[in-house]
Amino acid sequence: MKRPIYTAVLACVALVGNNLLAQDDMKPPIAKKVPKVLKIHGYEITDNYGWLRDRNDKKDPEVIKYLEDENAYTESHMGKHKPFMDALYKEMIGRIKQTDISVPYKLGSHWYFTRTEEGKQYPTYFRSKTQDGANPELLLDQNAMAKDFTYFAISSFEPSDDGNLLAYATDTTGYRQYTLQIKDLRTGKMLPDKLERVTGVEWSPDGKYLFYGQEDPVSKRNDKIFRHTVGTTGADELIFEEKDPTFGAGIGRSRDKKMYFIGSYAKTSREFWYLPADNPTGKFKVLSPRREGHEYSADFDSGEFYFVTNKDAENFKVMKAPAADPSEKNWTDFIPYNPAVKVEDISFFKDYAVVSELENGLEYVRVMDRKTRRASARIETPESVYTMGLGFNPEYDTTTIRYGYSSMITPQSTYDYDLKTRKSTLLKQQEIPSGYDKSQYETSRQWAVARDGVKVPISVMWKKGTKLDGKSPMLLYAYGSYGASMTPNFSSSRLSLVDRGMIYAIAHIRGGSELGEKWRQDGRMFKKVNTFNDFVDSAKWLIDNKYTSPDRLVIQGGSAGGLLMGAVQNQAPELFKASIVQVPFVDVMNTMIDETLPLTTEEWVEWGNPRDDKKAWDYMYTYSPYENVQAKKYPNMLVEVSLNDSQVPYWEGAKYVAKLRDVKKDDNTILLKTNMGAGHGGSSGRYDRLKEVAFEYAYALSQVGIVK
Repeated sequence: MKRPIYTAVLACVALVGNNLLAQDDMKPPIAKKVPKVLKIHGYEITDNYGWLRDRNDKKDPEVIKYLEDENAYTESHMGKHKPFMDALYKEMIGRIKQTDISVPYKLGSHWYFTRTEEGKQYPTYFRSKTQDGANPELLLDQNAMAKDFTYFAISSFEPSDDGNLLAYATDTTGYRQYTLQIKDLRTGKMLPDKLERVTGVEWSPDGKYLFYGQEDPVSKRNDKIFRHTVGTTGADELIFEEKDPTFGAGIGRSRDKKMYFIGSYAKTSREFWYLPADNPTGKFKVLSPRREGHEYSADFDSGEFYFVTNKDAENFKVMKAPAADPSEKNWTDFIPYNPAVKVEDISFFKDYAVVSELENGLEYVRVMDRKTRRASARIETPESVYTMGLGFNPEYDTTTIRYGYSSMITPQSTYDYDLKTRKSTLLKQQEIPSGYDKSQYETSRQWAVARDGVKVPISVMWKKGTKLDGKSPMLLYAYGSYGASMTPNFSSSRLSLVDRGMIYAIAHIRGGSELGEKWRQDGRMFKKVNTFNDFVDSAKWLIDNKYTSPDRLVIQGGSAGGLLMGAVQNQAPELFKASIVQVPFVDVMNTMIDETLPLTTEEWVEWGNPRDDKKAWDYMYTYSPYENVQAKKYPNMLVEVSLNDSQVPYWEGAKYVAKLRDVKKDDNTILLKTNMGAGHGGSSGRYDRLKEVAFEYAYALSQVGIVK
């Protein structure tokens, strides 16, 4: 897969031979101004750069030319660092085992696994009758499937219960709009079925039906569930439609395969419907009707329903109910509430239950023997700062489960855990072919004190010998939204930073769930500013405690983390040397008043509804990065967007850069880099993605004077 080549860059190269232009030879593009006045809640607000969005046509020649001109400028500015980028890329390639095989997982009578080969962008999907992968059966060759596309992703990889059919979905643009097809694994032929905009699938036990979720073509909200008769191309039966624009729906099945669930989710409320799997043409029934503030998930095991619920339990607990009448009046405690421990999930196996927990910012996996009533126990963890979680465990009748473990200095490790003996066996640890000595690195967890007295955890990694004298460079990352926890995991690419003396840190700010449900709630809606304050105060703490200094501190965040970057640079630009702002949600107000955009209506419960609620408008306006760009000095920035992004449209970052360049009062450089053939997550091929990381790390390192 080749990266896009832009016309403007080619023109530059033609003038100077094989060398890209020096930085001073090219000036940044100047976006034209087309004033547009928005009248809302008694305000009149002028937007000079709405034209980058209003046409909403990714093939508009004027918009494409502007983005290509910006790419040419970015390439010109970074051209002098191309040898450095190439060296970083070579390092990163040297740290991955290019020809490799995944750890097989058992499903039915087969073991499924993927294989990667040196020089190929994508994995190949196989299965075997034995765990050692002998005599493998080829299922999908993603490299062959992707040969005519610049982007190619596979999702919803679901074999039927008997293993005869395979349902899978593909996206060829990066817009995360998947088309589902079915392959007969007995003959190798494709069935005629072709289902559009599929978001998830579940088989019926006999393989005659396929339940699937579908997203709306405009808003991309997952609003419909269909029942499809396998082997047909006619209209499917709509069995569920979510009419509330703040909710999205999905379909699932219990691990014992005996119960279907339709889940309807909003940010602060959930509702589940159920149907016995032996009656796939029956009618779904509701479990607990939705009500504001009640979040729960449902499962089924051994003739009983189980619920992870926040009913009278802010950090969630587990309750159960009989199959005969699972209404909420019959719910009783299965795992009583412990306010110090957040129950993230519970997974049921034939004689065991496995609970995923979060306590004091650390993840735990607890095992319960339901047959012998043996006391529950947590799987041991060898380090004090780490990340762990259950792996993919589709088999129900098993005495072994799989989990993953890593830390900022321990490569990703896959373990089998014997539920009877309670012993872990390492199956595979990420191999670093170029060599890796864990003893040469250190990691710790520190606690910054925010302005309101709250302690914020920060995970830090550095190479031994790096001095904590205030002179070391640092890359500080954070996210802080949707209750997503940014765990301290391992990255082989990150070694290219720390080996050059750059400290890497993750600030676990409010808005995530690292410290439980209250941590999430204290960083959303009308408390959202805590997220930004926590990041700024974490940066100040790191500076005050001699980890780095403002002229050596680079920050990074993407999507909602891109909003974070924009907000903190408006609040305290003097703290940061530079920032990497990825697919940034920075045009908050214009986006959140437009219900036709993907995700907007579902996000109203997370951020507020500024279209209909003046209070929400007034609060959100105080931190929206685009509206709060001011005539002052800003750090250097690399802003990255993708043309086919379905979650944060490219024009948010483009408008942000145009306004920054127009009003800021400094000579610092703002770069805009658009991936013209990908979506929210960047390139799909593994080599192309590593080139993107090498570019970003070359930028970060060069900002603090490290160029080799």
